Amino acid sequence: MIPKPFSQTITLTDGREITIETGKLAKQAHGSVVVKMGNCMLLSTVVSSYGASSLDFLPLTVDYREKFASAGRFPGGFFKREARPSSEEILTMRIVDRVLRPLFPKDYHSETQVMIQLMSSDENVMPDALVGLAASAAISLSDIPFDGPISEVRVARIEGDFIINPSRSQLTESDIDIMVGATIDSVVMVEGEFNEISEEEMADAIKFAHDEIKRHIEAQKNLIKDVGISSDKRDYEGAEEDAELEAEISEKIYQKSYDIAKKGLSKNERSESFGLLKEELIESYDDEILEEKKDLITNYFNKAQKKAIRDLVLNDGIRLDGRKTEDIRDIWTEVGYLPSTHGSAVFTRGETQSLASVTLGTSREVNMIDMPTNQSEETFYLHYNFPPFSTGEARPLRGTSRREIGHGMLAQRALEKVMPEDCPYTVRIVSEILESNGSSSMASVCAGSLALMDAGIKIKSNVSGIAMGLISEGDKYAVLSDILGDEDHLGDMDFKVTGTKDGITACQMDIKIKGLKYEILVEALHQAKKGRLEILEKLDSSIQIANDTVKPHAPKMVNMEIPKDFIGSVIGPGGKMIQELQKESDTTIVINEKDEVGIVEILGVDQEKIDNAIERIKNIIFQPVIDEVYKVTVVKILDFGAVVEFVPGKEVLLHVSEIAWERVEKVTEYLNIGDQIEVKYLGIDKRTRKQKVSRKVLLERK
Repeated sequence: MIPKPFSQTITLTDGREITIETGKLAKQAHGSVVVKMGNCMLLSTVVSSYGASSLDFLPLTVDYREKFASAGRFPGGFFKREARPSSEEILTMRIVDRVLRPLFPKDYHSETQVMIQLMSSDENVMPDALVGLAASAAISLSDIPFDGPISEVRVARIEGDFIINPSRSQLTESDIDIMVGATIDSVVMVEGEFNEISEEEMADAIKFAHDEIKRHIEAQKNLIKDVGISSDKRDYEGAEEDAELEAEISEKIYQKSYDIAKKGLSKNERSESFGLLKEELIESYDDEILEEKKDLITNYFNKAQKKAIRDLVLNDGIRLDGRKTEDIRDIWTEVGYLPSTHGSAVFTRGETQSLASVTLGTSREVNMIDMPTNQSEETFYLHYNFPPFSTGEARPLRGTSRREIGHGMLAQRALEKVMPEDCPYTVRIVSEILESNGSSSMASVCAGSLALMDAGIKIKSNVSGIAMGLISEGDKYAVLSDILGDEDHLGDMDFKVTGTKDGITACQMDIKIKGLKYEILVEALHQAKKGRLEILEKLDSSIQIANDTVKPHAPKMVNMEIPKDFIGSVIGPGGKMIQELQKESDTTIVINEKDEVGIVEILGVDQEKIDNAIERIKNIIFQPVIDEVYKVTVVKILDFGAVVEFVPGKEVLLHVSEIAWERVEKVTEYLNIGDQIEVKYLGIDKRTRKQKVSRKVLLERK
């Protein structure tokens, strides 16, 4: 007998419905739901161990996968099964993780796994906008301690009107693409890209999203009530506490930490000073206490240190490196640093440094996206690398991390909005982080912008990025511009904003506290704008307008159209013609069919060789027009006429009867090899079925 599920329905303003259902699938999970919208179906499950892990943090895993079967497709590759997650799936995991993680109790350290799977797709529904809702509903229906529910929505704006959870086709018409995650009281996460919008427009989009999210949360609460889930959550073993020891360590450490923080030291000097202070504290306890409570001593040391640094900012307005709240670190840049790349730039802000390089290519180098819900191509993409030496560490290299994928995509979105629509190249930017002390993704935006201009890509203007922080205690708060790595760790917000002088192009915000007021959010946006414009001045002083041309050693791209019917002629049997042409001209040639024409991309360094390749292709596709007159070259003399050449490779017989009006006994009396003459093209001869030209029709008849 099929069990009867419990469900709740959310009706959007345009009449579309989202249904949350539980009680039918995956009942051995600690919580499970199916979220439906149209034909899109997501299965979300959560399981959490009842025993605490040995780690001093929550080992939370959020996993999102799109099953190819959901769209009636086979996975690509040799092994016909889903393997490691795509970049797009990882980005969705990160968005959901960032909303969920702050809402678990700080002392809850049990291994927890949230899995969301796309089981059925709908081309008119973007599933990533439903993943946060699905994850929250599954957790809320479990006995896992969780300060939710939450939800996430995507907001677009088309012709001034906001839309919740648009389709992919609607998104192409929108000037806003923003994902917002929130509790009933406050916004927790924001991530999006924009066509240079204002701070007020962004705040309005967030408010619109939050209003919708409140309805999603009410639906989850109603579902919990219908199912009869108790508000009591499982008992768990929290972290060990010792109030007396905590007070003792605070007494020893707080003021000393405050004094160190006030000195405005560099990252290494600061780490060394705090390290010595920690050693001093540990040495003050005997071995017996250390054996029993060393971890607790370390935790209380970190807690006292954190409070001292936060109090310094709130009380004195002084930050770890000596700056005031709105100050930006010293910046220096260098454009064209790498001699052999197609474009490059170094951007250094304080102790954070990015070296960006640009590579130009043809459509053959596009980044292919092959997912059940999205098959497309990226002609512009950015890769972000964060090696361990950038933070003075030595650790194993285990492939590209989720963090690197997330930071790279943020920088890519920021710069994509200023790329010229008619850019003929596939463009790849690589940002190598060489030093890191906060805001490395924003440094990648700045370095990438400079490198694009150095490469001769006609971007609209430079793009700068800044990371904003927040420290708050009760009614007191301080918004921090251009935060350090430690300020990110110790603070309450990480808000990254990128843009031009005309508006915002991308953002990413994570909130670590409850109840962030919109007034503080707007203040942070306006303070970010001030910092962003200051950084833009630094970028513009290095290079303000893109170089007129690409570098001499960089490839030049020429596009030309050819009739669809001639694509095969240019390629030749088995690709022989195009291969020979590429070899002779030292170019890369790619042909794509679009709108019933062939688009030929010719990429090469030497302009003369590119021109030769163009001329060769023009010759291949040359087709004479009836009644048109052409200057031809005599290439062969025959008894019955002469072979003349329109263009190299395109020959036709000029019959002896068409050379002159009088009878021609000897062709060489009229024509010789190498002569250039004019002929009229008469089309296809009905008798011979061959092309026919005439010289005599252009001569005066005697």
